[in-house]
Amino acid sequence: MSRTFLYARCSTASQFTENQVQEVKSAGFDVQASRVVEETISGSISASERPGFQKLLDRMENGDVLIVTKLDRLGRNAMDVRQTVEHLASNGIRVHCLALGGVDLTSAAGKMTMQVLGAVAEFERDLLIERTQAGLERAKKEGKKLGRPEAQSTTRDVLELKEQGCSQSETAEKLGIGIATVKRHWNRAMVVSKSSGTYALGQAKA
Repeated sequence: MSRTFLYARCSTASQFTENQVQEVKSAGFDVQASRVVEETISGSISASERPGFQKLLDRMENGDVLIVTKLDRLGRNAMDVRQTVEHLASNGIRVHCLALGGVDLTSAAGKMTMQVLGAVAEFERDLLIERTQAGLERAKKEGKKLGRPEAQSTTRDVLELKEQGCSQSETAEKLGIGIATVKRHWNRAMVVSKSSGTYALGQAKA
């Protein structure tokens, strides 16, 4: 005989899962309190890394049914959701999502729905990559420097010890940084602007 479980998740302690429980009851699903797994964890965490969800998987068996109110309860993105559903289906567990009209995601109709959602997610991901690349290209044309900002404080500390006569290895030891980092800053020149208090970096003259 199949059993019905409910996985209810919220992101913060200030939120509550009671609404999800009530929504499932209103949809006509009878879930025993002992089979309701509630978890407070960020939606950015994949399902495989959620302690509560993993405990739920350990309890469920072939023929059981899992209810969720929304797809984001099952994973952090479309790919994660699909992998979770496929894992559940491989163990003979049906998955019903109320936000999709209660459709069983492991059924033929559910699989088609997941394929459409996956295609939309891939489309959005491609758009994001395209916009990012366009933004980087635009920044390059405008002469903007990309990448991590210069570690001016490290340069200053290295050069101060250099002026005191410290070797590169002694500088690395005193600052608690790697010798490669010291070498990267060793031959830089730093000019202090007294009016603005800012630092300008450049290569030291030979």
